[in-house]
Amino acid sequence: MSSQQFLPQLAQELDLPQSSILAVIRLLEEGNTVPFIARYRKEATGNLDEVNIRTIEERHQYLKELLERQNVIIASIESQGKLTEALKAQILNCQTKTVLEDLYLPYKPKRRTRAMIAREKGLEPLALQILKQPISCNPLEEASLYIDAEKGLTSVEEVFSFARDIVAEILSENATIRAAIREEFASEGMVISKVIEGKDKEATKFELYYDFSEKVATIPSHRYLAIRRGEKEGILDFQISIAMETAASIVEKIAELKPTSPYANEYKKAIEDSCKRLLLPSVETDIRVDLKIKSDRAAIDIFAANLRHLLLAAPLGSRSVVGIDPGLRTGSKCAAIDSTGNYLNSVTLYLMQGDRSLMQAERDFLTFIGEYKPFALAIGNGTGGRETEAFVRKILSDHNLKDVIVVQVNEAGASVYSASDCARGEFPDLDLTIRGAISIARRLQDPLAELVKIDPKAIGVGQYQHDVNQNLLQDKLTEVVESCVNGVGVEINTASDSLLSYVAGIGASLAKKIVSHRQKSGPFNSRHELLQVPGFGPRTFEQAAGFLRVHGGKHPLDSSAVHPESYAIVEKMAGDLHVSLQSLIGNHSLIQSINIKSYIEGNVGELTLKDIIAELQKPGRDPRASFEKPNFNDSVNTVADLKPGMKLEGIVTNVTAFGAFVDIGVHQDGLIHISELADHYIKEASDVVKAGDKLKVTVLTVDVERKRIALSARQQPRNAEASPPLHNQIKDRKNVAKKSLAPGKNKSFDFNPFAGL
Repeated sequence: MSSQQFLPQLAQELDLPQSSILAVIRLLEEGNTVPFIARYRKEATGNLDEVNIRTIEERHQYLKELLERQNVIIASIESQGKLTEALKAQILNCQTKTVLEDLYLPYKPKRRTRAMIAREKGLEPLALQILKQPISCNPLEEASLYIDAEKGLTSVEEVFSFARDIVAEILSENATIRAAIREEFASEGMVISKVIEGKDKEATKFELYYDFSEKVATIPSHRYLAIRRGEKEGILDFQISIAMETAASIVEKIAELKPTSPYANEYKKAIEDSCKRLLLPSVETDIRVDLKIKSDRAAIDIFAANLRHLLLAAPLGSRSVVGIDPGLRTGSKCAAIDSTGNYLNSVTLYLMQGDRSLMQAERDFLTFIGEYKPFALAIGNGTGGRETEAFVRKILSDHNLKDVIVVQVNEAGASVYSASDCARGEFPDLDLTIRGAISIARRLQDPLAELVKIDPKAIGVGQYQHDVNQNLLQDKLTEVVESCVNGVGVEINTASDSLLSYVAGIGASLAKKIVSHRQKSGPFNSRHELLQVPGFGPRTFEQAAGFLRVHGGKHPLDSSAVHPESYAIVEKMAGDLHVSLQSLIGNHSLIQSINIKSYIEGNVGELTLKDIIAELQKPGRDPRASFEKPNFNDSVNTVADLKPGMKLEGIVTNVTAFGAFVDIGVHQDGLIHISELADHYIKEASDVVKAGDKLKVTVLTVDVERKRIALSARQQPRNAEASPPLHNQIKDRKNVAKKSLAPGKNKSFDFNPFAGL
């Protein structure tokens, strides 16, 4: 299959130059990784970014699979002796797998159907008469010729009934009809959910959907996934439907029903039967699948965006930290780590077991921080987190240790890491809770380096993550982690095998070999020493070297993002300026004097040279933001402490299709509905916030019993005459849904902004 086969189509669909698309396809086929292509092959691709490259890769793969399926279908129909040139042309002109399967449906081997039974009784000629709708004929006389008691055909009505089965199946398998019905579902179809009888007395998170209706065309991903989850849990029953009359009218028009034909009545009955029994159920299944795929992709995109922002959160950097994993009954575990993340020691503080234990905890804590002198204290935000924070802040204040900063750290997934093979490998002799405290400390130092050790699905920033296609989710999240890791770069002498495994071209197995070699032979002094690692060949070196850093190594460029293949160019720049390579790096005036056009040659163009110049200006720069500690209100520790109207500062922990969740320091995230995220209309919550953002919020409502907190990030207060928060949106949604319901339907709604979470 030629690399150029789909170029015109891809160029038109993606609005990209054919030359760029062809370069991407060829580079991928040669085994190059996406991060490497995006960073180090810009001249070839025309400076396409990772998103463009992955889109080309995905769409090209789809078209290849489509062509392969087309060839299989053509061969199948040909083997049946039913392939015509017109049908073959139709198949080869298909642009989607759905339409392709519609064309194949009449020829596809299938289980025994009513139409098959009718054909076995010899009624296909009569069915074809019904389809032809002749004007001059006598249907009763023609049908009577097929009466045969041995075949179970004892009357004209039985004959017509079986003949209509054949007609109904033919109509239901007609690609044009199916396309029209599918379009009607997509534009006018309704998703209708009902509570299962007997379940309506229960208070569940699906109450909004007990009597609910919304158009297929407008239903957002989170509502559709919530309805599907309600169905799975046995709370809801739902269907996707269009009006039967509309469907029949569409089929009659395409099938060219002739009212003047004596067969018109039989044809009409066959159409109605086809719609009710075959066509609508079949297309509804397709629409369910299409909606699920669309909703999955939307939910996964939200998850991926949240994960990216979390992984790229500002690192504290190379500073010593004490991590504290709060615990009530078993005590709070404190773990000290040095500036490079190495574990030093631990102590347990018992804060909830009386004054004597509290006094001992104070003495132990002071001794511990006196010995290890941490720059910061990282406290997990789980149960007991605020109490532990209050305890340590008081001690620091009482003993004039105000230079030590105290930060609450999101501990989602820390327990998963503690029990993982990775944690056991790093700390085989430590208790689970100590491993958790170490992880919390390291998350503050470098969120990316620590979070890559945890399955992204355990980090807690997804939406309906267990309901979506797991393979699609895993692939997308892996892409995000790879993008973040390679975008930041990895210090090879301190990185874990988990972090190294995401570097372009390396993988899990080779990452373990790198760490093993480092432990046996000592730190790497240059990038080229990687070639001494078993299995680390020239091809892997090409892909990975630019994303790996060796600080303090033999070659000054080894700590930068300049690829070794470009070292000679930089050395020539330094030689032309009559300075050493070390003197050139970071010297802004010298670097600005370089005329990059004089170094363009071969595959090295202006784009690559601009990247090299930028890297020389700030070698090994970290693209992440600078660390700023959040400020929670010390007087607010539990949900019961909250009051409507309170102004607080919080950290965005998760962004969803319907809003954002914010940690305000009370062990329960509050929800900012999308209508409360900004003073102006926004289409997507992600347009204005991302995971990790600091926000000033106002408490709107508090439900202490259900632990539900509604917040607002609006800067301009609503005027007194304005509707209460969410009211207009709720009212509009109800009105839309009411209009969508058929006459006589129950039109009561119980809106719950937290429903389906």
